[in-house]
Amino acid sequence: MAVKYIPEPFRIKSVEPLRMLTREEREQKIAGAKYNLFGLKSEDCYIDLLTDSGTNAMSLEQWAGIMRGDESYAGASSYYKLIDAGRDIFNYGYIQPVHQGRAAEKVMMPLFLCKGKFAVSNMFFDTTRAHVEIAGAHAIDCVVKTAKDTSLRVPFKGNMDVERLEKIISEHGKENIGLVVMTITNNSAGGQPVSMQNMREVSAICKKYGIPLDIDAARYAENAYFIKRDEHGYRDVPVKDIIREMFGYADMFTMSAKKDTIVNMGGLIGVKDANSPLILKIKANCISYEGFYTYGGLSGRDLEALAIGLYEGIDENYLRYRVGQMEYLASRLDDAGIAYQSPVGGHGVFVDAAVMFPQIPYNEYPGQTLAIELYKEAGIRSCDIGSYMLGNDPDTGEQLRADFEFTRLAIPRRVYTQAHLDIIAEALIEIQARAKQIKRGYRIIWEPPILRHFQAQLEPVSS
Repeated sequence: MAVKYIPEPFRIKSVEPLRMLTREEREQKIAGAKYNLFGLKSEDCYIDLLTDSGTNAMSLEQWAGIMRGDESYAGASSYYKLIDAGRDIFNYGYIQPVHQGRAAEKVMMPLFLCKGKFAVSNMFFDTTRAHVEIAGAHAIDCVVKTAKDTSLRVPFKGNMDVERLEKIISEHGKENIGLVVMTITNNSAGGQPVSMQNMREVSAICKKYGIPLDIDAARYAENAYFIKRDEHGYRDVPVKDIIREMFGYADMFTMSAKKDTIVNMGGLIGVKDANSPLILKIKANCISYEGFYTYGGLSGRDLEALAIGLYEGIDENYLRYRVGQMEYLASRLDDAGIAYQSPVGGHGVFVDAAVMFPQIPYNEYPGQTLAIELYKEAGIRSCDIGSYMLGNDPDTGEQLRADFEFTRLAIPRRVYTQAHLDIIAEALIEIQARAKQIKRGYRIIWEPPILRHFQAQLEPVSS
């Protein structure tokens, strides 16, 4: 039985019309896009769940802030509003705006990583892994074993496997581990949160071996909400205080602000120690890659909206509604017997495509297959989080096998209603009813050398 839908803690002031193509039109559109969901026009997607990054609905306060944006090149008042908000929420000495998360990684990663080095994470997401490899280093995933059983309903499946982390450090040598990254929430593991206890333990290991600890903070507010709700001792602690404690265990953070700060463009870098020599290096890279450090590739209006969104994203009524949307959709899938990474995470539902299509091997991409079927069925755009996204071994060029074959339904913030979630569930139920008829998946006919899933071209594998 579906859980009660959490009512929106806002009312709708502006609407954007949608249109639904016919089944025949949708089949033509996806074939024309070479079976890559990124190649579709947004106007041809009825419900767009490709990503929750930058696709969110801003508030009237954020839109008002856009009109107040100070577009001065250096030292704009909008910059100082953002810095004050970042210092207040994260309790970090230095805050650097950049235009998005991958820009933060481009600025930060080369300062710690080079050829012969390793970076370890609870799980790297695609762009973070790419920037590790672009720097010449190797990325190692180290998520807890419970995450790999999608049917297992235990909290904090995004945690780092601390025992394995120490083994990795021992095997490669502490001097060769350039960086440890805690991804919160753990996107590649299904939006699963990281516990405060796990942050403590990882921090202690990093301090023990003298390895810097970075937080990939794209969904930090959702993670803090899960800690408040599910971890002993935090039920009565404000989300803001949870965030301060969590970030206090790290040395720095990189953030795509296009998620939990509910803006369409923006990113942040934070350094805990205001006197760290790292700050001058960050400023130098920012000036080279992004622009002067007081705007970091953002307009003044973006800086204003981001400063406001930092506070709106940690509102506990909003977070209860946000996670409640995921729980409602997940409960519809429970009723239908559709497997997903459970318990549901914070920003989306990750359907287990390997369970739905056991007949399709990993190198024919079950997650991508389900995403294509979902678009054909109801005009819903989603994406693969599996072997297709993971790509090839950078040394051998061989296709890597992912731990999961997910189709991610990433729900934009403050955008879709209960009726939209019902349509998503009903489309998946229809696909499951005919899943055995889908015998084969897809093959890649062209791919770029890195981050291939954004541009690759595919074709159906003939029976």
